[in-house]
Amino acid sequence: MEKENNIALSLAGTSRVRQRKRSNEVIPEPSKPNGGTLLVDDRNKYKSMWIRTYSTVWMIWGFALVVYMGHLYITAMVVVIQIFMAKELFNLLRKAHEDEHLPGFRLLNWHFFFTAMLFVYGRLLSQPLVNSVTPEKFLYQFVSSLIKYQMAICYFLYIAGFMWFILTLKKNMYKYQFRQYAWTHMILIVVFTQSSFTVANIFEGIFWFLLPASLIVINDIFAYVVGFFFGRTPLIKLSPKKTWEGFIGASVTTMISAFVLANILGQFQWLTCPRKDLSTGWLQCDPGPLFKREYYTLPGWISQWFPWKEISILPVQWHALCLGLFASIIAPFGGFFASGFKRAFKIKDFGDSIPGHGGITDRMDCQMVMAVFAYIYHQSFIVREGISVEMILDQVLTKLTFEEQQTLLTKLGQILQDRLGHS
Repeated sequence: MEKENNIALSLAGTSRVRQRKRSNEVIPEPSKPNGGTLLVDDRNKYKSMWIRTYSTVWMIWGFALVVYMGHLYITAMVVVIQIFMAKELFNLLRKAHEDEHLPGFRLLNWHFFFTAMLFVYGRLLSQPLVNSVTPEKFLYQFVSSLIKYQMAICYFLYIAGFMWFILTLKKNMYKYQFRQYAWTHMILIVVFTQSSFTVANIFEGIFWFLLPASLIVINDIFAYVVGFFFGRTPLIKLSPKKTWEGFIGASVTTMISAFVLANILGQFQWLTCPRKDLSTGWLQCDPGPLFKREYYTLPGWISQWFPWKEISILPVQWHALCLGLFASIIAPFGGFFASGFKRAFKIKDFGDSIPGHGGITDRMDCQMVMAVFAYIYHQSFIVREGISVEMILDQVLTKLTFEEQQTLLTKLGQILQDRLGHS
C-alpha cells in the first residue's frame, strides 16, 4: 500500500513539473488572417493600396505646407510629434489599478519630460534666441542671464522631481514606482535623442532635415510598391510583408532619388541657408561651395547619341548618395527594431488610427536613425574645421555680460587702430 502511494505521489510530482515547464514555454502568437501573407498574395491589397495612397497624399501635402512656412514651424511640428510619442510611451507600461493608489504620479513623468525639453532646446536654441532679442538693455540682459544659468535651472528642476519621486514612494508599490521611474528616463533618452538631432539639422538648413526625411519616405513607398507587385521572398520575420524584392527595389530608387532631389532642393537658398535666429522670414545667403554648380564635359561618344555636351552637378549631390545609401540599407533596421518592440510588448501602433498607416512607429524609428546619421555626417564631413567668426560671436554673446562685451569691443578697436597705424 505504501509503495503504491509513493508511486502515485511521484507521478503527481512529475506531472506538476511538466505543467510548470509547459507554462514557461514561449507560445508563438497566433497568426492573423492575411497578417503573415506577402502583399503580392493579399486579396485586399488593392483596397489597402488605395487607402494608403489617399492618406499618404494628404500627409505629404500637410508636411509640405509646414516646410514652406519655415524653420520655426518645422521645429514646432517636431515638438508636437515628440509630445505625442512620449504620451504613448508613458502609457505603455501604465497600470490603472496601481495609478489609482498614486495620485499625481503621472504628473511626475511630464515634469521630467518638460525639464528635459528645457535643457535640450535651451542649449540648441540659445544662440538663435540671443540673435532674436532686441538690443533693449533689460530684455537682452534677462535673456543672457537665462541662457547662462539654464543648466543650473534644469538641474534643480530635475532634483525637485527626484525629491518628489522619493516622497511619493508607497509601501507595496516600490517595484512599480521604480520601474516607471526607469521607464521614464529611457523614454526621455529615446525621444530627445531623435528630436535634438532633428532640430539641429533644421537650423543648419532645412535642406539637411528635408532631404534625409524625404529619403526615408521614398524608401518606404517604393519598398511597398515593389513588394506589392513583385515581392516573393520574405526579408525578415519581424515584418512578414517585407520582401527582398521590395528592399532591393527601394534601395535603387532611393539612391537615384537622393541624387536628383539634392539637385532640386539645392537650388533654393531658403532651404540651404542656416537659420541664425528665431524669425520666420525668407533667407538669403552665400550658398557655399557645396551648392555651386560644377560643369563636366561628356565624352564624345555620348554627345553622338544625346544632345548634351556637358552636365552640371552640385557637389552636395555626391554627399546625397551617402545619405541615400544609409537610408536604403541601415535606416530600415530602425523600423525592424520598432516591429520587434511592438511584438515584445504586444501593443498596437499609435498610427493604427490613421487609415493605411499602421506602421507609423516603424517610420519614426527610421527617421530617428536617419536624423542622427545626417547630423553626424554633416558635422564630420561637411562643416569646415577650425574656429569661425560665428563660433567666436556665439561665445561672446552667451558667456560675457553686456559690460564685458563693451570692454571687448573697445579693446578690439584699439588693437585694430594700432595695427592700421603701424601699417
